[in-house]
Amino acid sequence: MTTAFTIQNNNATRDGFGDGLYEAAQKNPEIVGLCADLTDSLKMGKFHKEFPTRFFQVGIAEANMIGIAAGLTIGGKIPYTGTFANFSTGRVYDQIRQSVAYSGKNVKICASHAGVTLGEDGATHQILEDIGLMKMLPHMTVINPCDYNQTKAATIAIADYEGPVYLRFGRPSVPNFTPENQKFEIGKALHLIEGKDVSIFATGHLVWKAIEAQAQLAEQGISAEVINIHTIKPLDEEAILASVRKTGCVVSAEEHQRNGGLGDSIAQLLALKLPSPLEMVAVNDSFGESGTPAQLLTKYGLDTVNIVDAVKAVIARKK
Repeated sequence: MTTAFTIQNNNATRDGFGDGLYEAAQKNPEIVGLCADLTDSLKMGKFHKEFPTRFFQVGIAEANMIGIAAGLTIGGKIPYTGTFANFSTGRVYDQIRQSVAYSGKNVKICASHAGVTLGEDGATHQILEDIGLMKMLPHMTVINPCDYNQTKAATIAIADYEGPVYLRFGRPSVPNFTPENQKFEIGKALHLIEGKDVSIFATGHLVWKAIEAQAQLAEQGISAEVINIHTIKPLDEEAILASVRKTGCVVSAEEHQRNGGLGDSIAQLLALKLPSPLEMVAVNDSFGESGTPAQLLTKYGLDTVNIVDAVKAVIARKK
């Protein structure tokens, strides 16, 4: 355990979404909510109760939900759609591409239960390809916050951003360690820990794992810089390049496929502007399966020890 950050409590990032949506809606009457029969799972109940005329339960009809959301923007509404990440992207990709991204509609696609930490529901409900699917769409902003506080702040911030957004979060309770009532800046990486030997760029649930890894590495005399990449598109290229110029090597960490994720974006950036050794902590071309979140993070190589091992491997390549 690291002493650099204090865990305030353990909360699910989906709770941050629910509370952020409720707070944003109190300030902005144009915000509306749509859900595909998963109101409790998406923590949209408080919004529904307070603003019943601004909430639309569309049932298990995700494609229709995206179409309705796109139409609502024409009248000036700011729709937040809610369902599992698998159903928010893979099931409705054509509707998102045609009705939202292509036409630049101001729809906020809010996706819970992402990655393997969905847990026991298994591979059919988990998705590890969604970041790649969404970041490839022109005009789409892709955000993957790390804890309750940051998810709440991101949910509030995207209401003021004009254009389509994919907001990704999860089911399990995870350490809540970022500041309460923080200001969320889209596209701005957050430097968490300064270091000189290696740059660790992490996103989502793996940010805390990166902080734990940094503490273990420090005990072994390795100085790791940890940066939270909460916005995968647009990528904060300046922050990434500045860090890598200092350290000379990179580890990326994410709960997603290697192909198409954060590490893939960083690799493209480095190949074009600053060739450097890179190791990726991510799922290696595999579907998930049923299990507890902790079991699955370990099995698929997404735990603290995997980040530590990747750091040692990439430093060895640098020498």
